Amino acid sequence: MRHTFRRIGKNIRMKDWITGSQDDLISTDLSVNLKKLHAIFSDAPDLITTKFLMKQSNQSALLVYLDGMVDKSIINNNVLRPLLFESITYTDMNHLDISLGSRQPSQSWKEIKQGILRGRSVLFVEGEAQCLQLDTQGWPQRDINEPATETVLKGSRQSFVESLGQNISMIRRYIPDTELKIKEMSVGARSQTKIALLYLDDVMNSGILQDLEARLKKIHIDSIINIGELEELIESNSFTPFPQFLTTERPDSAASHIFQGRVVILVDHSPWVMVGPMTLSSFFQSADDYSMRWITASFIRMLRFASFFVSIFLPALYIAGLTFHYEIIPLDLILSIGESRERVPIPPFLEAIIMEITLEMLREAGLRLPSKIGQTVGIVGGIVIGQAAVSAGIVSNIMVIVVAATAIASFIMPNTDLSAAIRILRFPMMIVSYMFGVVGIVIGMMVMVVHLITLDSMGTPYGSPFAPFHIAALKDNIVRLPIWSLIKRPQSNRPKQMIRQENTKKSDDTR
Repeated sequence: MRHTFRRIGKNIRMKDWITGSQDDLISTDLSVNLKKLHAIFSDAPDLITTKFLMKQSNQSALLVYLDGMVDKSIINNNVLRPLLFESITYTDMNHLDISLGSRQPSQSWKEIKQGILRGRSVLFVEGEAQCLQLDTQGWPQRDINEPATETVLKGSRQSFVESLGQNISMIRRYIPDTELKIKEMSVGARSQTKIALLYLDDVMNSGILQDLEARLKKIHIDSIINIGELEELIESNSFTPFPQFLTTERPDSAASHIFQGRVVILVDHSPWVMVGPMTLSSFFQSADDYSMRWITASFIRMLRFASFFVSIFLPALYIAGLTFHYEIIPLDLILSIGESRERVPIPPFLEAIIMEITLEMLREAGLRLPSKIGQTVGIVGGIVIGQAAVSAGIVSNIMVIVVAATAIASFIMPNTDLSAAIRILRFPMMIVSYMFGVVGIVIGMMVMVVHLITLDSMGTPYGSPFAPFHIAALKDNIVRLPIWSLIKRPQSNRPKQMIRQENTKKSDDTR
């Protein structure tokens, strides 16, 4: 008998788990539902509960929503006005004749709570064992403006906003194709942040997509506020300064990556999107590269690669040259450097460290302050502090030139995450050059190269197409050949369709 009752109780608990417990279901009594709502949303003065009589059926109804999360014009014109003043057809909750885009019947308080928190309004009717969630979302939104950081000379002047739906629609305008698939999921136990994955189903590698979905499902966290948090949670290696996902605020750039066989990750409330998988060479590319002549674009690409090495190794070479290898410096230059450093009491290493840290402080000060003040601080700080430091004999003129050249080289990088990685790597290179000279710089370069070729982005080698080497992919890496010659998609993405266009350039067109 005891085993029988135990089995019956287990079956009841299993039934409650599948269909929802009795306490989780709404009541047919409006007063009971109203008390439940006030219990769930306690200390919530923005909870609006409107009780009224429907004109046709003369039944009591209750409309519930959060103030500021809904569009009140939709509620007044499409919900309250028809129910209060018009004789609309009403048979049950599933056949309520009101003109709204989306209506979802619900019985569970859990679904109702999530719907209200998402900006839906919920309609209860006396005597009905279910309610109706109405699509009435509407909250303050920022207008679509020009990109703040990824400016281009030619190209679109649109940037993403904080609305997931608007961001998806902007990408759809660039890709009006039924093969563009959108997978939505929620991350965060409390925030329930919506995430959307956008990709071309007939191009995107299914293995990469499954790997990304598995990483997202493993996330167990209270909330996701911005896209940087999500990037750290799903990246392959957190102990590296190099970014493994590209973040962009441009819809045209995101659409271009989708065409190349990558996946774009959109996060609700974030005006930035993530793109993966990425390689190191992808961060040297800009949207402007494809809107100018290929010769000019190739020159700028090579300039970026040169600036990458200049920004990392120039201060280290300065320190190594003056500390260990001054014999390799031409005589006239060494005499000029010696004259410049005559009044400087500190060694080149401390001189470089002081100037580089000062530069980083000025950069951060200009970034955090309002735009007009920030520009003034940057200009005045650079001129006054640099000139005063030289006049006081703290640093030499040559050191100021080295630091200025390093800063300019880092500004050429089109991606801010890669630029930040370069700024960090500069300091360990200066340390090893002070300890071991050029030998230390070579060792540091070897360590950096080994680190880069061992990194991966969602299973894609980070050093591709150099390691592993793919000669065909070099058409759109260090240089950018004519667009008509870029027949294949990047091999590093392992797309289902490698061919993206036909070579229609005829021989008589090239004469």
